[in-house]
Amino acid sequence: MAEELFSGLNPAQRRAVEAISGPVLVLAGPGSGKTRVLTHRIAYLIREGIDPYSILAVTFTNKAAREMKERLSVLVNPADAHALTVGTFHSLCARFLRREITHLGRERDFVIYDSDDQERLMRRVIRELNLDEKKNPARAIHARISSAKNELVSSSEFPRLNYADEIAARCYERYQNLLRESNALDFDDLLVELVHIFELFPNVLEWYQNRYQYLLVDEYQDTNKVQYTLVRQLAGEQRNLFAVGDEDQSVYAFRGADIRNIRQFEQDYSDSQVILLEQNYRSTQAILDTAQALIAGGGKKKHVKKLWTKNGVGMQVSLHEGYDQDEEASFVADEITRLVASGDYSYGGCAVMYRINAQSRALEEALNRRRVPYQIVGGTRFYERKEIKDVLAYLRLTFNPYDSVSLGRVLNWPGRGIGERSESELLRWAAELGVLTFQALRELESDTPTPFTARSKSTLLSFLALIDQFIAARAELPLTNLIDLILARLDVREALVKDYDAEEAEERWMNVQELRNVAAKYVNLPIEGQLSTYLEEIALVSEVDKVDGKADAVTCITLHQAKGLEYPAVFLVGLEEGLLPHSRSSDDPEKVEEERRLLYVGMTRARQRLYLCYAFRRLSFGRVSLSTPTRFLADIPKELIKQPKKRSAAATSPQASMFSGRGGYGGAPPRSPASTGPRPQRPVAPTEVSFVSGQPVHHATFGKGVVLSSRLVDGDEEVTVSFADKERKLLASFARLEKLA
Repeated sequence: MAEELFSGLNPAQRRAVEAISGPVLVLAGPGSGKTRVLTHRIAYLIREGIDPYSILAVTFTNKAAREMKERLSVLVNPADAHALTVGTFHSLCARFLRREITHLGRERDFVIYDSDDQERLMRRVIRELNLDEKKNPARAIHARISSAKNELVSSSEFPRLNYADEIAARCYERYQNLLRESNALDFDDLLVELVHIFELFPNVLEWYQNRYQYLLVDEYQDTNKVQYTLVRQLAGEQRNLFAVGDEDQSVYAFRGADIRNIRQFEQDYSDSQVILLEQNYRSTQAILDTAQALIAGGGKKKHVKKLWTKNGVGMQVSLHEGYDQDEEASFVADEITRLVASGDYSYGGCAVMYRINAQSRALEEALNRRRVPYQIVGGTRFYERKEIKDVLAYLRLTFNPYDSVSLGRVLNWPGRGIGERSESELLRWAAELGVLTFQALRELESDTPTPFTARSKSTLLSFLALIDQFIAARAELPLTNLIDLILARLDVREALVKDYDAEEAEERWMNVQELRNVAAKYVNLPIEGQLSTYLEEIALVSEVDKVDGKADAVTCITLHQAKGLEYPAVFLVGLEEGLLPHSRSSDDPEKVEEERRLLYVGMTRARQRLYLCYAFRRLSFGRVSLSTPTRFLADIPKELIKQPKKRSAAATSPQASMFSGRGGYGGAPPRSPASTGPRPQRPVAPTEVSFVSGQPVHHATFGKGVVLSSRLVDGDEEVTVSFADKERKLLASFARLEKLA
């Protein structure tokens, strides 16, 4: 009966699917079908008699969770699919906390603060503590607190080694107190508080261990300490943990991800099975060979995957050098136009990836000039738009009126004459009374003396009456009707018309209507659960979840955001020292290797065509400087990359690419703005080697080294140099090696 589940699985995938009991680590190369393995293993467990109620699958994005559920709905019957528990760490913890948070003396109707809410609350903390906001930016302090939470370090345990630590510790303590007063949790708290409950109440943990006897975790290489701890807690003594990941794709250290978690899996679970998935179903062999050469440059690993595919060799990877970032972008836009004109590719099948969002500027201009449709991932997110945040604030107050951040956001929106002075006075009075802000509003209904004028008091009471009306309606109206009521009572459309010109007001109103459209899918739930579920899922939406895979438009996206996606044609731009590896990482070997893995992730997003691009010079922070191609290119054998066509002397004109070296791939010469000025002449091809064995040299990035050998290759001099960390083959025209005496 289960044999049909193995149809289409390769031998390694089948071994993974059939591994039922005990700890299993599946090291899955990019494009190796790990989602297929996860879903088929769940289906196999059910076919083998495992109760689906006892299976818990954890993903890192809502997109992955949806994809897993969709595939499972085909593999198992609807009742079994419904009994499964599948979701992200954050969504699952939020669900569990709705049941268990009362153990910590908290209320179940907590709200979840997103990044904007967290920053607003931190700014309030900084003001309350009379700190200089310029010297103590809210975002930076919150980042330190978030890192501490990811390491399970509480405010009382926060190290106070210097004054900056002392400031952060004070902010941490006050921030947590304000969250608690508002009955709110931030993203980190969702995980941390569940860990605390499991630690403090073993009977609660035991219930979950008995409930979820089979645990599957995707993207295990991206787990941080708190996630790692949760997995260890839930796996318990039964240890039926099925972890899928790839250390070569660990790129989220800045979020607290710890690559040691996957590297030490076999130490944590000494009886574990390790299965390698090496057959790639996404890319051509040419792309895989190039990517593997890159990742192999990072040193030896215990388990080395050798990716292979039946997709054929395919086109060679192309390397291109632009004169500057504008010419680099022009090449990308021209090549995309050419690919689409050939009929073999669509705009939606092309993606441009870069290290930082600021690199999108030149790309947008180039794509606009050629009227190429595109979508930028990482701009203003839908749920971060002001009009959306404002309406959501009313919905959150309707769910939890003690949400101080939401109350402060809309106390005077739409404008009702409550200025900053009145709001500050309300906060001061609430503190004087020793109550929360919403309770202070409630005190205005009594005979308690207040500091407000009769007009201010009347306005605040009108606001309170609105919130009370919405709270009463919540228990009776479906979610869409509740939103309609709020929009009507607040005259939201009229408020937008007052604040913006006609065209922008209409666009923002359409955004609000889209918010209502999203709510429509929740009306089939019981009325009492519609609003809470809606707000919870909105708070947990990630950037990648919103990539429109159906749009016929070029996707422009950072390398971090591109993880988990794939495209027929991929352009990686800005492959230069200072960008990749980023300047913040260049002095730390571990960070440099993460940057290498990030490039590997980008390269393995490509299915058929891969372009590696960099610029000879780049404008950054108002200054133009010469660029050095990323050190990672030196680890890729020259024969794996399509070399540039030789150009005539006419290539020295301002309209042609001067520094084709290893780049200048095909097509028409990219456009170069007149403002870039005259270009240097192309170096004459050497007729004899200039470096000899034993010659000490210095490289701007790799430091001092000794020449081992040198030879002429395709009109350039290839120099093999032994540096302190490793041996490298460099092209003399690019490496700018300095001979030492």
